[in-house]
Amino acid sequence: MMNKPASSPSKFSKQRGVGIILILISAAAFGAMPIFANYAYSYGTEPITVLFLRFLLSSIIMLMCHFIRKARFPRGKILLAFILMGAVGYAGQSFSYFTALLYASSGTVAIIFYLYPALVTVLSILFLRQRIFAIEITALVLALTGTLCVIGLEFGGKPLGVILGITAAMIYSVYIITGSKIMPKTDVMTSSTIIMMSAGVVYTLAILVRGAHFPSGLSGWGAIGGIVVVSTVIAIVTFFEGLKRIGPVHSSMLSTLEPVVTVVLAWVFFNEGLTPLKFLGGALILVAGILLARKSS
Repeated sequence: MMNKPASSPSKFSKQRGVGIILILISAAAFGAMPIFANYAYSYGTEPITVLFLRFLLSSIIMLMCHFIRKARFPRGKILLAFILMGAVGYAGQSFSYFTALLYASSGTVAIIFYLYPALVTVLSILFLRQRIFAIEITALVLALTGTLCVIGLEFGGKPLGVILGITAAMIYSVYIITGSKIMPKTDVMTSSTIIMMSAGVVYTLAILVRGAHFPSGLSGWGAIGGIVVVSTVIAIVTFFEGLKRIGPVHSSMLSTLEPVVTVVLAWVFFNEGLTPLKFLGGALILVAGILLARKSS
């Protein structure tokens, strides 16, 4: 019996290219979430209610797609892993991040949180036995430096805020590593549905305990719709599809585009200033992405 021909380098490169594009789309979609959230807050809602609506409504959309596709949910350990990714990973990360903002400045929390690409790199070396090359270290340094320039050197807050920020970064790093291990074993749309539903259950319980503050007016609900469709469904599905193709290290590095998108959109919609330092940060992150793309080619 003849052996099947190995995948050609060009096919491999094409898959990597598609993965990079998907991660960049995901980063842009996640980066738009603070803009949508600010609009939603201005219409009377607050973070826990936003997170409840985010995961409840996105779960409904994903379940509709799931039944239309006539897909099947996984069973056993894989099902349990996805439930934990949603209930502990996504819910825990978002809760830690938003709570950290109550005890530390947004700049401090963001700087700490966006250390997660470095954490993902370390975890990949330790647990996935992934080899890291000089070009990837260079891209990581450029991405982290660029992120620092975009966010700004803003420090301040209580130790609890710092601890929660670190917790959010660590949970998200483990979430990415776990996803890279089990995503190839199942369908991304199905796994994303389970993750969103599990996070939705957690925030439903939170709302039942403390009550909800829903937005007023069509504009407020429109902002919620943007969070649900753009910054949850599209963002999560494209992230996992990209993660399957380029792995956790490159995915986390390219995701540093998120704060760049946020800053640009804040300039467009809220007339917040774009300083030369922020331009430099965006350029460094772009160079990091180019280095990763060249390595993938």
